[in-house]
Amino acid sequence: MEETEKLRILIPHWIEHNAEHAAEFERWARSGCPGCEHILEAAHYMEAANQALQAALEELGGAVEGHAGHSHPHPHA
Repeated sequence: MEETEKLRILIPHWIEHNAEHAAEFERWARSGCPGCEHILEAAHYMEAANQALQAALEELGGAVEGHAGHSHPHPHA
């Protein structure tokens, strides 16, 4: 498998994974903890990273069919 095809499989997973973490960061940021504004800032950086990854994916030709929505075993709680 060529690197381009690998990236077309991996990037959608990375985007999904980052979005899950960004949502978790936002939930924690709403708790009002000291420093929560920095957690919210991190969530925004994750969203910006996803925009860059999406642009890269589009340049590579988009996601490989049949590989979107890949799940991973580690918990996020």
